[in-house]
Amino acid sequence: MTIGADLAPFRADVIARAAHADLIVYPELHLFGSEIWPDEQRNVELRRSAVPLDGQLVAELGDIAREAGAWLIPGSICERGPLGELFNTALVFSPAGELVAHYRKVFPWRPFEPYDAGDRFVVFDIPGVGRLGISICYDAWFPEVARHLAWMGAEAVINIVKTTTPDRSQELVLAQANSIVNQTFTVSVNCAGPIGRGQSLIVDPEGKVLAESAGVDPVELISTLDLSHVTKVHLEGTAGSNRMWSQFVSTDSPLALPMYAGRIDPDTWHPSTTAAHHPSTMS
Repeated sequence: MTIGADLAPFRADVIARAAHADLIVYPELHLFGSEIWPDEQRNVELRRSAVPLDGQLVAELGDIAREAGAWLIPGSICERGPLGELFNTALVFSPAGELVAHYRKVFPWRPFEPYDAGDRFVVFDIPGVGRLGISICYDAWFPEVARHLAWMGAEAVINIVKTTTPDRSQELVLAQANSIVNQTFTVSVNCAGPIGRGQSLIVDPEGKVLAESAGVDPVELISTLDLSHVTKVHLEGTAGSNRMWSQFVSTDSPLALPMYAGRIDPDTWHPSTTAAHHPSTMS
């Protein structure tokens, strides 16, 4: 969809998918153009298209979520920050149309992307289902992101992607690895061709691929996630063996992390607790 285009086709698509999904997820920058520009022109166009969180586009996306009656992640937007910053920002709307969370990409793909970096990790709760975390594309290459989201209680990490480069094959490995080492679901949603490489996938907390798209053609990927699987894996271990979140005991000393000028403290290692779980269908 071209920047500034009529949202009617997007609205119709969301409403159609809401007939069989509780949460609908679109790729990174889904509404912000599919044109192929030289780097300098692309950056100019992205800055020109940036909108504030309290602007008309975000309000209209909330209206679409409310009309569909579903949770909606419409990809990310080019956000014009309060001080003139340019953020790559993922949005989360409730079925009531409320903007319940927004996440600014912490690791822009430098030197190619012009965005300012976000400064915090973001999770949100779907009542009666569980807690989800948000990451954007290149964030998946930094283990700190998925680890922190899991520590904050995320049972599924939604990674929205706009990968147009040959490294999508490595990202598929990262999706499984991030799920395994953090015991979370990973939902990696990439844009299709002709711009993107496609190959979206959904991974369970033990690294098993539950659903995937094989090629670059547009496809609807649907899966029902039972987030109680995360609790089960925490208790019984990955493959019935490994319980990383129960690694430390009270007599262990804190472990220094010189790279971060911080430490792992056994008293604070455990993930946050979340609400009761019920299966949720994602599209």
